[in-house]
Amino acid sequence: MAAVKPIGARKIEGSRKQAMETGRNRLLVTGVILSLAFTAIGVRLVDLTVFKAVDEPRLSHIDSIPEAAVGRADIIDRNGIILATSLPTASLFVDPGAVLNAQEVADKLITVLPELNREELLGKLKSKSRFIWITRNLTPKQQYLVNRLGLPGLSFQRGERRVYPHGRLAAHALGLTDVDGRGIAGLEQNFDHDLRAGSPIQVSLDIRIQSMMHQELVAALTEFQAIGAAGVVLDVNSGELLSLVSLPDFDPNEPSSGGVEAAFNRVSKGVYEMGSTFKLFTAAMALDSGTVDLNSGYDASQPIKISRFTIRDFHAKNRWLSVPEIIVYSSNIGAAKMALDVGTKTQRDYLDRFGLLRAATLELPEIGKPLMPKPWREINTMTVSYGHGIAVSPLQMASGVAALVNGGRYVSPTVLKRDAANSPQGKRVLSEETSEQMRGLMRLVVNNGTGGKAAAKGYAVGGKTGTADKQAARGYRKNATISSFVGAFPMNAPRYIVLVVVDEPKGNARTFNFATGGWVAAPAVGRVVQRMASLIGMAPDRQSDPDNKQITNASAPPKASPSPAPRQNKSAAGETIMLKRVRAVLDVGDKKSKADADGPSERALATY
Repeated sequence: MAAVKPIGARKIEGSRKQAMETGRNRLLVTGVILSLAFTAIGVRLVDLTVFKAVDEPRLSHIDSIPEAAVGRADIIDRNGIILATSLPTASLFVDPGAVLNAQEVADKLITVLPELNREELLGKLKSKSRFIWITRNLTPKQQYLVNRLGLPGLSFQRGERRVYPHGRLAAHALGLTDVDGRGIAGLEQNFDHDLRAGSPIQVSLDIRIQSMMHQELVAALTEFQAIGAAGVVLDVNSGELLSLVSLPDFDPNEPSSGGVEAAFNRVSKGVYEMGSTFKLFTAAMALDSGTVDLNSGYDASQPIKISRFTIRDFHAKNRWLSVPEIIVYSSNIGAAKMALDVGTKTQRDYLDRFGLLRAATLELPEIGKPLMPKPWREINTMTVSYGHGIAVSPLQMASGVAALVNGGRYVSPTVLKRDAANSPQGKRVLSEETSEQMRGLMRLVVNNGTGGKAAAKGYAVGGKTGTADKQAARGYRKNATISSFVGAFPMNAPRYIVLVVVDEPKGNARTFNFATGGWVAAPAVGRVVQRMASLIGMAPDRQSDPDNKQITNASAPPKASPSPAPRQNKSAAGETIMLKRVRAVLDVGDKKSKADADGPSERALATY
């Protein structure tokens, strides 16, 4: 009987055995290859991350604009008061595809956001887009109320809103940002990169003085029904602007509230024919170049006729006038003749030194270029001498006059706070002697001339009035003027320039229907000086009181103080001597005409 093999011991032979072996070998080879591949990848990763890290470029080395951790940085005034800051906000957007019932969403949203327009809102909710803004810059309370509605498709995006705590007070200096938080005007635009990077900006403005100037300009604008005004307070030594006001203005918190006219910066962008304030520059260049001295003078008895043009004085003295009288009585004829003696070339050279023939350098994008004669003929030399035929910005005027009174140095203006220890030396444009003479002349304009209404009790104010007809398409407009007064104080050691410009003022009964610099701008300057002097801790000086006769009529002049260092101004005693010298020349001229022996009336003087 044959033996029976167990069922589970079947032997695989032939082709089936060969197939099994082939599959096993292929799996082994595949495993080895994969192992080698992963080993190579691992070695390469170690090589790149450890051994070649220094040689290979790294993503972390790519330069990019850093994002501010706390948003757009603040702008603060010279005393650390916040002028512009950013607050966190939420903006509402919708995914129309996720909205279940557009009518219901619109109705409910309007209950908590009533400022939304229902028809516009429905259009957005039914749009084919997947992302549409509903509204931006919601308050926390508004965001909470929208969230409570529980409407699908609505979401919030975190952002920030630029806020200006003082509203329109410093609008033209600060500028504003767009809805994306980028600066589009003023300091916001000029320092956009720094502010976005988180670097705060400290400006030279003093918001308290800014408020004073703003109030006085608004009052002048209202009383004289003017179309605009500009005001500047400038530190004569550092070039810092403590105040920069332009009217009309706007609220940067609500940019749409103002129009194109309100956005225009009259201080730095606007250029105007400044009228008789330019006579200060004419006298300065004539004295400094040696063309005249304080005892020199010109015949102003007859108008000057050139071709079809006639140069005449507004309130003519009809006699020979000394140099001080030309300034004090604001004689166009005397200034024109003085400029002719100075010469066109020298006139242009000095005006360029005073920064009047080129655009001002200031940290604002809104800067105007001066307008000047081309070609510059002899007639232009005469008209420029009294501020016609050349147009400059109020900023340029203030900076130029600062150089006349600070010892003769031109310092570029700035709207940024400067370190007192590193205050710029400036460029010498006049001798110290000429600067002292100009301080004496400017003081006499307030004490005895057209600027009497700029006097401030207890403070020695000097300056010059200006009234210029406005240009039209052909010639000049009737009854449309630019009235201004540029003042400096205290005149014994000037620290600040105060300039007020009023555009197209209209006279009234109080001003005898005059709308000139003496009636319109000079009083505003006097009030600003009176208010800001005590604020900055400047003690009043009894000798500077306009009612005190010591300054101009002292029986015996005090001894002059020793010559000061280049950056210092003359002492009060030194200036008293200069004022007496100038006053003496002024008296000689007055005695030449019996009709004018008692001096002009206040009403007549204030009309220049």
